Amino acid sequence: MKKTVLIITALLASLSLRAEEESSYSATVDVTYATTYVFRGVELANGTLMPSVEIASGNFAAGIWSAQPITDNIDNEIDFYAGFSVPMNDSWAFDAGATVYYYPELDTAGGTIDDATWEPYVSISGDVNGFAPGISAFYDITLKVLTLEGSLGYSVPLEGAASSLDFGASLGRVDPKSGSGYTYYNLGVSLPFAISDTATVSVSLDYAHNDISGADNDFLFGTIGMSIGF
Repeated sequence: MKKTVLIITALLASLSLRAEEESSYSATVDVTYATTYVFRGVELANGTLMPSVEIASGNFAAGIWSAQPITDNIDNEIDFYAGFSVPMNDSWAFDAGATVYYYPELDTAGGTIDDATWEPYVSISGDVNGFAPGISAFYDITLKVLTLEGSLGYSVPLEGAASSLDFGASLGRVDPKSGSGYTYYNLGVSLPFAISDTATVSVSLDYAHNDISGADNDFLFGTIGMSIGF
């Protein structure tokens, strides 16, 4: 895990310096700790460190995100993603892109599993009277899994150090080409604190649920993280 963290740290530093040199680019560096790593309603690990960096220019953005479990002996994960956004009007936008999920510590000696999967996506999101609805479709080409997800967000402005109280909800369906699918949902609230013009500390509390038979179905977890923009 230490080697992967060093690689991520080096990438964060080099990309951040590039963003500072290129005025047409912006960069965001984030380090978050989650008490439980839940992905689409399924628990993947307990306490997990999640460093990331994103570079954006105009309507295009690309980034690296990683999950480094620190309380379980579970393989770490590095995701590479890129996408672009096209405004449809003043309130709605269309997004498309792809994510590569890479598991550098995964044992692939048997040849039955891959250490990386590819997942293109498309989504439409908007702003309706202060609410932020969205719908997304993901298809993992390697695993042949289709995921459909709807989301809704709402932000309440606050005075003082905290900038807002942000509420979010999502409902999704995962359907593999072979095997059984499942439905999941997530409810969350987050509180970001601006500590400078470029840095924000956020804390959040989430509840996730899935309907997978015979598995753990309910998860309550929190996160705390710092985000710095360049």
